[in-house]
Amino acid sequence: MAVPGDPPNGTPEGIGGGDDELRPDEYRSVVFDEDFVRAARLQEFSAQERMGEHARAVRSRSIWSGGPGGPRTGSPGRGARQGMLLVLLIASAFAVAVYMGMRNPYVPPPGGNAEPLSSTVVPLAPAVPVPGGRPADLYADSPAAEYRIGAAGITLPAVRRTHHFTESQVVAALSIAKDYLVQSSLDPDVLSGVASRPVRVLLDPGQLAQFDESVASPSGDGRHAATGWLVRFDPATAVVADSRVRVSGILAFQELNPEALEVSTDHTFVYAVRPAAGPPTAADGASLFTVRRELRLRFDREDLTARRAEISSAYVMAGPQDCATEPAEGFRPLLAGAGPTTVGPPASDPYATGHPRRTAGLCGVLAPAGAPTGPPAPSQPQPPPASVSPARPSPSP
Repeated sequence: MAVPGDPPNGTPEGIGGGDDELRPDEYRSVVFDEDFVRAARLQEFSAQERMGEHARAVRSRSIWSGGPGGPRTGSPGRGARQGMLLVLLIASAFAVAVYMGMRNPYVPPPGGNAEPLSSTVVPLAPAVPVPGGRPADLYADSPAAEYRIGAAGITLPAVRRTHHFTESQVVAALSIAKDYLVQSSLDPDVLSGVASRPVRVLLDPGQLAQFDESVASPSGDGRHAATGWLVRFDPATAVVADSRVRVSGILAFQELNPEALEVSTDHTFVYAVRPAAGPPTAADGASLFTVRRELRLRFDREDLTARRAEISSAYVMAGPQDCATEPAEGFRPLLAGAGPTTVGPPASDPYATGHPRRTAGLCGVLAPAGAPTGPPAPSQPQPPPASVSPARPSPSP
C-alpha cells in the first residue's frame, strides 16, 4: 500500500527502501519552506541580476533591505534604506533645531523703546547790519578766528571707565557722538538739503519714524523740527560759500544707569554763506552764519554695538535770522547788508494755563563781531529768579 509521500509509480529501482532509510514523512519537517528561505542571511541573486558586470552571486539580507517578508529584489530594498535615512535625517535636524532654540532663544529686535527727541530752535536776530566780504576776511574778524576747521574742532575728552561701562565702551559712545555731529553739521549734502541719510543711519531705530516725519513735514512743535536733528539751509535763500566750516566746542559723558550712557555736546559752528541766486564766483558777497548746538545723546549696549545713538534733546541757536520766519524746515540767513530786525514775541505766554502748542520760536539777539573768542562754555542750569513781592501803597496818614 502506497503512503502519502511515495512517488506515484512506486519507488524507482536502485533506491533503497529499507527501514534504515528516511521516509518522506520522516524528513518533511526539515524541508526549506518559503519563510525559512526569506529569513536566510544570504539570498541568491536572480539570473538577470547575475548577468550584470561584477555582480556577486548572493546578496545580504538585513533590516535595511526589508528583512523577513520584505521585498525580494534590489530596488525596493534600496528605497526602504533611503526612506529610513531620510527619517533619521529629519529627526536629527529637528533635534538640532530644538537644541539651538533652547540655547539661543529668540530675542525681538531692539528699537521700540527710544524716547522721542525734544528740540528747541531759537533764531538770533542781528543787532547791527550783517557784514559782508570774503570768507577768510570775515572769519579773521569774527569770534571764530581761532576755531579749528571741520571735524578737527570736535575733540574727544579724556576717557575713563564708569561703574558699569568699560573704557572702550565710553570711547565708542564718544566717537559715535562725534560722527553724528560731523554728519549732521558738516556734510555738504546735508547742509544743502539734498540728503538726510548720513544722519538717519546713525539714529536708534525707535526714532526713525520721528526723524522721517521731521524731514518730510517739518514743524516747530518741539518734536518735528528738521533743524533740531541737523543743520541745513533753505536752498532758495543761501548756500555755503566756503566748505571750511569753523568749529569749536566740548564733549562730556556720564553714566545714567547701569544700562545707559549719556554724551552731551556743546559746539558752535560758523558757516560762510552767500545768496543762493548770486554767482558762485562772487568773492565779496559772503556773510557768516553761526549755529550753536547743544545735544544730549543716549546709548545703551545695543546702540554701542550697532554704532547708533538716541538723541534725547537738542537746543539750537542760529543767526543772523529774522525772528518772524520759522526755522524748523531750514535756516534762512540774513545775508550781507541786511539790517537789524525787531525781536519777535515769545514762544508762549508764561501765564497761560496748560501746555499750549508752540507756533513761534523764542528769539534772541546775535552778539556782534568782536565778542570774546574761545570755545563755548558748557551750559549750566540757571537758578530760578528770586520772587519779588509787588509794591504796596503806603497807608495814608
